[in-house]
Amino acid sequence: MEQVLLVLVGMLAAVSGAIAGLGGGFIIVPVLALMYTVPVPQISGTSMAVLFVSAISSTWAYARQKRIDYRSGLAFSVAMIPGSVLGAWTTSIVDSRVFFIALGLFLMLMAIVINFKPTESRGGFLRPTVTRSFIDASGLEHRYAFNLWFGSGVAFFVGFISSLFGIGGGSVMVPTMILFLAFPPHIATATSMFSILLSSLVGTISHVVLDHVLWGTFIWLAVGALAGGQIGARLASRIPGLIIVRILSVCLFLVAIRLMFKG
Repeated sequence: MEQVLLVLVGMLAAVSGAIAGLGGGFIIVPVLALMYTVPVPQISGTSMAVLFVSAISSTWAYARQKRIDYRSGLAFSVAMIPGSVLGAWTTSIVDSRVFFIALGLFLMLMAIVINFKPTESRGGFLRPTVTRSFIDASGLEHRYAFNLWFGSGVAFFVGFISSLFGIGGGSVMVPTMILFLAFPPHIATATSMFSILLSSLVGTISHVVLDHVLWGTFIWLAVGALAGGQIGARLASRIPGLIIVRILSVCLFLVAIRLMFKG
């Protein structure tokens, strides 16, 4: 029964993570924290490893839809990588109570932030430095411009919290890409998953080296994540983004409160 539950959790995390580009760790980490009494590093490391599997699955689906901005994704992932290594190391020295409270506050903040969308062009330090234009598999043309330096700076922070909390950095990266970088929502989610794929590989290797992965738990979660990543990426193009954002916002808020009580 436990194995079936883990498969379902992995699938749910991957589906929801792929739809909004969040990665799915925001579901896996709280579930592992509630199901098992294990050290924080093992929770983060196991979640990060599952996140990598989920990212492979959903990125493959998004690639077929031609919705990934590869140049931007590569630039962001390069900035994420050193943050991922630092985050994996920091996990070992963070007090468990501080970990759960900090993660709860972080998820609560993201539950609020993801409800906002850009309404005007960005200026000042957000003034665009690069322009992108391409056509996806459906024939829809996407044009946007953004500040690559600001995006890369945020990506470093995203890599750090991704590896530290084991939740994937999409919960910060996607709102940033939509709010401050003017990415179209569907391009933001697809590109975020591509960036997470590359950075989570480094984060996973770091956690494996530090012996932070619960392999028995990981296998069952990964089975669900492989299927969920495909399902989520396909649903993302059919379900109105506003509805998904609202649902995820409520889920993030509830999980945040539960984690803070645990802390």
